[in-house]
Amino acid sequence: MSWRDKSSLLAGANIEHAGQHNQRVVLHAIRVNGTVTRADIAGVTGLTHATVTNITNRLLDTGLLDRAGQRRGGRGQPATRLTINPAGAFSIGVNVDRDHLTLVAVDFAGAVRARVSHDMHFPMPEDVRSFYGREVAGLLATAGIASDQLAGIGVALPDQIGEVDLPGRPAGYGRWATTDVGELFDGPFRADVTVENDAAAAAIGEMQFGLGQRYASFFYLLVTYALGGGLVVNSLYDRGANGRSGEIGFLMVDDGAGGSTQLQNLVSLAGLARRFEAAGIKDASVRSPDLTNPAVAREVQDWVEVSARALVQPLIAVNCLIDPETVLIGGRLPVAVVEQLAQRTNALVRLHGRNAPVLAPVQPAAMAEDAAAVGAALLPFGDLLLPSDAGATRRAALSQVRLEPAA
Repeated sequence: MSWRDKSSLLAGANIEHAGQHNQRVVLHAIRVNGTVTRADIAGVTGLTHATVTNITNRLLDTGLLDRAGQRRGGRGQPATRLTINPAGAFSIGVNVDRDHLTLVAVDFAGAVRARVSHDMHFPMPEDVRSFYGREVAGLLATAGIASDQLAGIGVALPDQIGEVDLPGRPAGYGRWATTDVGELFDGPFRADVTVENDAAAAAIGEMQFGLGQRYASFFYLLVTYALGGGLVVNSLYDRGANGRSGEIGFLMVDDGAGGSTQLQNLVSLAGLARRFEAAGIKDASVRSPDLTNPAVAREVQDWVEVSARALVQPLIAVNCLIDPETVLIGGRLPVAVVEQLAQRTNALVRLHGRNAPVLAPVQPAAMAEDAAAVGAALLPFGDLLLPSDAGATRRAALSQVRLEPAA
């Protein structure tokens, strides 16, 4: 490879891109810290007061920020306090999975203005198109949002949704592999569509509106019909070289019967469904199991134990290789079950990981079952809201550059 070829790996930041990044950083600082002054923002971000003033004035002019009173008690003019304007922008988030479809309408503060969800067994692309077309107008009406106010539509769904062999997968489900997901949302109005992996979207949502406001680096486990993972480092979502970081569900673990299986075959709603089926429990909901039924409660408790044990070695590896501040567990389970799983996993990781140099606590994620949908709704705000990972990408590119000796 010539120097000219290698130089394409180097990406400089021009003034425009640096300005966009600084704007995202300022917005993130305000979101995390609440109602703040410009001096507060400068202190948190390290930007000059003049830069913060220019950015915040522009954001006030565009309606993304609001003035929230003035701080008094010091000398001179009282400092103006700034906060996020919820009505500054709106978007739609869509979560497509093997067991449900969910739509949310979200404002710029991350509040869900309206929601509609439908449980469906392995929805096909045409089911998604029909569901969206049937529900989106009512969703926006309930939220009080006009279609021309939307920044766009974000869609979260599992990678290889039609290819992973999970129980109950119907014939023809592989059609998802050749489906243009964006085209499913062509009507009834035009809007830009951004598609993201569901675990990545959930981690991004948690980063902006959940425990990511307390922890800058964390590993996120999303328990759905399968199992996904997401990695946030220094308040930036880290995608990896091929955009597939965090794919913990594909790791092979002991299946408890002398063999091995993918982790997501155990730690997932599909894994819980298998337990109900093997126990002869019919019509038991894996989303909201009736824990007053002793047979159901027993299978849920056994699933928590099996899942926690299966997670031990993968999470010890995560700790050794990534060194997160915490491991968060979220997904489409009752809060009480997520808490049980997090507590038991945390205890077992600490018991069996004593030789690891450091162990991050395992705890429930702050965001509820709609984490992927809300995270997807953030994607259309990307140019405004999410700190860019371009710097990390450039550093990775630089690490690949090797100068050949002169001939």
